Amino acid sequence: MAGTKVGIIMGSDSDLLIMKQAADILDEFGIGYEVTISSAHRLPQATVEYALSAEKRGLEVIIAGAGAAAHLPGIIAAHTILPVIGVPIKSAALGGVDALYSIVQMPKGIPVATMAIDGAKNAGILAAQILALQDPELRKKLNKFKETMAYEVQQKGEKLKELGIEAYLKRIGKEKMEVK
Repeated sequence: MAGTKVGIIMGSDSDLLIMKQAADILDEFGIGYEVTISSAHRLPQATVEYALSAEKRGLEVIIAGAGAAAHLPGIIAAHTILPVIGVPIKSAALGGVDALYSIVQMPKGIPVATMAIDGAKNAGILAAQILALQDPELRKKLNKFKETMAYEVQQKGEKLKELGIEAYLKRIGKEKMEVK
């Protein structure tokens, strides 16, 4: 897949470690993306311009991460017809629930696909799935990705049966957990 297809935008550089997970999964699938920081509150005009110009720049999906009041995904969605995927970012004050509610409670006509708190990896996967609707090669990569995940879980289950709980936890580096 050539060119920049996905925009990754976040409200603050403090969101970058979480939003990097979306970039990492897009890299894994060979999907081009751009990354920027903007703010619905501190840089509203530039944020609106980002959304208005996204389609002209070749973007097909936008992933928007924000914490606290988390209006960024909604402002983006209000100014484009491109699919917008919102990632609520965990905050110190309310643990990300404030951002989750802000993103998930969009008004009628302004949809934002909302991920779990800090769910940027799933946002990247969803962006890939949207793009795969028109890209058979990407569809193959996604199928292989899901097959690999299933295989890894199956292997873990078999290893747990073989070793038992205590030995399995020790093997993966977890301390013994005591139930009270």
